[in-house]
Amino acid sequence: MSRIGRQPITLPKGVTVEVGAGVVKVKGAKGELSVTVHPDLVVKSENGVVTVSRPSDSRTHKSLHGLTRTLIANAVQGVSVGYVKELVISGTGYRAAMQGKNLELTVGHSHKDVVVPPPGIAFEVPEPTRIRVVGIDKQLVGQVAANVRSVRPPDAYHAKGIRYANEVVKTKPGKTAGK
Repeated sequence: MSRIGRQPITLPKGVTVEVGAGVVKVKGAKGELSVTVHPDLVVKSENGVVTVSRPSDSRTHKSLHGLTRTLIANAVQGVSVGYVKELVISGTGYRAAMQGKNLELTVGHSHKDVVVPPPGIAFEVPEPTRIRVVGIDKQLVGQVAANVRSVRPPDAYHAKGIRYANEVVKTKPGKTAGK
């Protein structure tokens, strides 16, 4: 069996799971998420524990087993705790500011870049050089953070731009003068 897939998911207080035909709905304090499940896999929710099992040891069932268990576990964590991605802006004059719910970036372009959050995502700007992307859907939080980073990715020569808080930017040396 899959080492990931066979691990049970314990539900924290306040989180409920409804198992339907091909869909698992997870409700918690922060919201509600649904995860689509392959029809061959069996998901059971009993006594505050969710388990996923597969019918055979075929390659497809093995890969879907671990994937499904992880997606359900991510949904449980999302509705109970939530997800946060931190971005750091570095560069002279580069900064971020909130404009209502939208994120306004000043990152060296001739205009200010405005990023509109999709439903379920919120931006926080604790400092002008820090951005926090907050939400309950792990995939959506990561995608929005990647979209914000793509406005001005970190430069390899000067390390200017928007990067993840834990990202290490490897800088290249510039040209050497003369002979």
